[in-house]
Amino acid sequence: MDLKEIQNLIKFVSKSGVSEVKLETEDFKIVIKNTPDIQVTSVPHPEVHAVLPAHAAQVPAPAPAAQEQIAKKPEKKEADESKYITIKAPIIGTFYRRPAPDKPPYVEVGDTVKPGDVVCIIEAMKLFNEIESEVSGKIVKVLVEDATPVEFDQPLFLVEPL
Repeated sequence: MDLKEIQNLIKFVSKSGVSEVKLETEDFKIVIKNTPDIQVTSVPHPEVHAVLPAHAAQVPAPAPAAQEQIAKKPEKKEADESKYITIKAPIIGTFYRRPAPDKPPYVEVGDTVKPGDVVCIIEAMKLFNEIESEVSGKIVKVLVEDATPVEFDQPLFLVEPL
């Protein structure tokens, strides 16, 4: 029995409304349980157990105090970072802070940049694209780790305008 057949069996049991199905052959044993609680039981090979929920599990809402704390944190972050300008990735690729592994980074936190200054490189399809600052200011934070993938429009740096 292959994975596709097992998945089809699980779907069938889920739709049928039965609470438990056991299938045993010389090579393996499968037990599929359709219960109200989601549980996963793992057993050593050759047995396979899968437990399906009879209905979608409902997650309780957090306590009101927790909701207030969650709401306050993003507001504080937005207030702190709203005065900064974000330099974003203009393309998808791999972000590099330095021109070569043995060279220093283009910019560090605390450095001042002006329009046209190279702040990083993004490699896309074996092409190394220099990313230039479009604003004047001081680098406050580097938001991406060196040599990691970035998406289009992903924030790279926070700049405090001059």
